[in-house]
Amino acid sequence: MKKNFKKIVLPAIIIFAVLVVVLSSVTVVGAGNTGVVVTMGAVSNKVLAEGLHFKAPFVQQVVQINNRTQKIETDGSASSKDLQIISYVVAVNYRIDHNSSASLYKNIGRSYESVIITPAIQESIKAVTAQYTAEELITKRQDVSTEIKAALEEKIGQYGINVEIFNIINFDFSEEFNAAVEAKQTAQQNALKAEQDLARIEIEAKQKVTQAEAEAESIKLIQEALTASPDYVEYIKWNKWDGKLPTVMGDGDYIMDIDSITGRAD
Repeated sequence: MKKNFKKIVLPAIIIFAVLVVVLSSVTVVGAGNTGVVVTMGAVSNKVLAEGLHFKAPFVQQVVQINNRTQKIETDGSASSKDLQIISYVVAVNYRIDHNSSASLYKNIGRSYESVIITPAIQESIKAVTAQYTAEELITKRQDVSTEIKAALEEKIGQYGINVEIFNIINFDFSEEFNAAVEAKQTAQQNALKAEQDLARIEIEAKQKVTQAEAEAESIKLIQEALTASPDYVEYIKWNKWDGKLPTVMGDGDYIMDIDSITGRAD
């Protein structure tokens, strides 16, 4: 009985131990990741690429670092140059450089978003918005976004974290500021309308002056023509006559039918 136990159980234990050792000697680094080798707590500078790798069993472990593009979205508040409070929501697409995986894990660990990236975003936003007035943050939004991205790259680039895209999702201002902006826009629209009305009035006045000058010139020419030739009035009368004689004549008390006299009625 004991001999049979030893023949069956002992080999099974040996095989199981060998399998455990073999499996502990192999690791697979997934796609889009790099593997950081940790030997008994000591982080190696060696970074493993994607695929199958061997390691010392029980004394080494491989920590996988995501090197794909990742996105972080955060919100907060900052102040403008004219001391207006701005509430913001921003999104950042970033990627960890393959060669920096080991140093990042060694110095920061896996919580690099909360330790490095988020504080750097907040600091960069506050530094840039303080250089612009609240109105400029609206009108020069693209410039503000570009400057914040540059400031963020400078802060986290030293850790091997690359900023790929920085987007300002929203800038919100106080109700008082929004009301002031709306009032200013209304005033500008009213001023533009007044300016357009003034221009229209000036044009109409010039047209009237031109028309009056033309009428005066016409009267002057007529007067000159009358002075030169008294018969000019008769010429105008005959020139405008349609060739038809009046059908009736009278002064109110007596009316004469010209057609009955001349026979034109027939």
